Amino acid sequence: MKNLILGTAGHIDHGKTSLVRALTGIDTDRLKEEKARGITIELGFAHLELSGDIRFGIIDVPGHEKFVRSMVAGVGGMDIVMLVIAADEGIMPQTREHMDILRLLGVKNGLVALTKCDMVDREWLELVTEEVREFVSGSFLENAPIVPVSSRTAEGLDVLKTVLTRLANDVAEKRREGYFRLPVDRVFTMTGFGTVVTGTLLSGEITVGDELELLPSGREGRVRGIQAHGSKVEKGLAGQRLAVNLQGVALDQVRRGDVVVPRNLFQTTRAVDVRLDHLSTAPRELKHRTSVQLHSATYEVQAQVILLDRDSIQPGDSTYAQLRLAEPVLLNSGDSYILRIASPATTIGGGVVLDPFPPRRRRRSEEAVMLLESLESQEHQRVCALIIGQSKLSGISFEDILLRSGIARKAAETALAVLLSTGDILQMTREPRMFLSRDSFDSLKNGLVDEVSSFLASNPLKHGMGKEELKTRLPKRSDLRFFTPILSALERDGLVIPERDIVMLAGQAVRTTASLEELTSAVSSFLREKALEPPTIKELMERFHFDEKSVRDNIAILIRNGDAVRISSDLFYASEVLDGLREKLIHHLREKEEITPPEYRELTGLSRKFLIPLLEHFDSEKVTIRVGDKRVLRKRL
Repeated sequence: MKNLILGTAGHIDHGKTSLVRALTGIDTDRLKEEKARGITIELGFAHLELSGDIRFGIIDVPGHEKFVRSMVAGVGGMDIVMLVIAADEGIMPQTREHMDILRLLGVKNGLVALTKCDMVDREWLELVTEEVREFVSGSFLENAPIVPVSSRTAEGLDVLKTVLTRLANDVAEKRREGYFRLPVDRVFTMTGFGTVVTGTLLSGEITVGDELELLPSGREGRVRGIQAHGSKVEKGLAGQRLAVNLQGVALDQVRRGDVVVPRNLFQTTRAVDVRLDHLSTAPRELKHRTSVQLHSATYEVQAQVILLDRDSIQPGDSTYAQLRLAEPVLLNSGDSYILRIASPATTIGGGVVLDPFPPRRRRRSEEAVMLLESLESQEHQRVCALIIGQSKLSGISFEDILLRSGIARKAAETALAVLLSTGDILQMTREPRMFLSRDSFDSLKNGLVDEVSSFLASNPLKHGMGKEELKTRLPKRSDLRFFTPILSALERDGLVIPERDIVMLAGQAVRTTASLEELTSAVSSFLREKALEPPTIKELMERFHFDEKSVRDNIAILIRNGDAVRISSDLFYASEVLDGLREKLIHHLREKEEITPPEYRELTGLSRKFLIPLLEHFDSEKVTIRVGDKRVLRKRL
């Protein structure tokens, strides 16, 4: 069974609802107010099965100018439109506005139904037909069938069904690959079932038991049941009108304009880059920063028009723009939209979403225009390269590339494979897959080399820079996971030498000047000379006329080379002196089994200033263990 959506469009009182009732036997005016006033206010729904396994879900839209917002909500999922024009009145204002909306929202297939043909004579009918043919010239309905019908006498209904069957055979069903997306156009509750939403499934398949999310609110639930065309089903397919029973979602937690999607897969946005077509019938030019009402699928939201390459756009012109939205909404690349203004209440333009997650654009940015041109022309390889390049040092994930570009997964994989093979981009991480442009990668590499060079210039006695410290020097907007592949590339290029926990510049070991090398030797000699009463850092600074940092860096080299040992923050012993003190202590304990601080002072001649820190140091070395006021030898010795 081929499932398609057939929608009506046209001026008020031109017989849209009557024609649907004549075709299907279903009255789509369900509200008391609609029956009392004799006009359609909200969307109406019916279904029609034709020979050849064709099943239409029918959306009947209101024709009154006050209810254009409801009309737009019904257009989004239409596969075929039936433009309804009364033969006794011909082209009317809402006929024109509805036609503009259909064009802007990308409807490609349809026919014209000339209703009330029983109310005019043959000559008048021919004149109206000619008027209609002229009206649709240059539009998607230019070569469409024009079918005279009468809902009252049933004249022309069989011809209309034949035409619908032929059109249906030529129209492809909506894509069933990808994830389900159901814009909500109606919400109600049923006793014993709870909250039910209806809508046209735009893509994918939805199954009983699926976990779902309502956007933009983010509320989560589960699919409890599904109906398609009045019958209970286990699975809903793209292109079907569906009623979905939501489990875990209260009636007041969902509204028309929400979108039912799989959990944790889609994101809302507050700005979109678009192709904007300003209608030739618009009442005036559209200026930069104009506030408008954006309609897409079943929702509407206030938006501000940011013109990227000019200060205003004249009626009949097209351009690229960014629409900044007052509230977060779900808009995907390729989605159609229309723009309306309040005074006078009219449709002024619309177009298609090109980038649903753009950066905040600088006006008159050539970079932005290049990307949008590529997105519009669907040059997949160029689009991927531009999106990755414009992500700068932050990089971008594979899933975000799909979201921004609207490129199908397989096509994106192919485009990225080519770019990877040429070296124009690099894959930085495996999960999630993150990509950087070659220019950004080289920039990060050069930045890390500069950081190491700068660090060593400020720390001339150090071999290199600590890896963890270097990692923190990546730009904040970059990703710390990029550090390892960048460091590996620098090592392959022979620019750095990673060694355990430090990173050295290639060809540079310890960076010492002649004077500092002399200081190293002098400090070492001085520590040995002072022996049991080594100098403090301050004393070393005064003796050798160096700042504290240089002295401490120098001692760090002696410690690393095994020439000195740190006892406390300000006490350092020459290694050979400390070895002698340790041996005296061990020899005494092997003979006497224990020693007190006074006994150790008598044994070594140390003053109390050095005695206690040394004993605590030997405790920390696990040479001795303190028992009360005494030290005893560790058993292992």
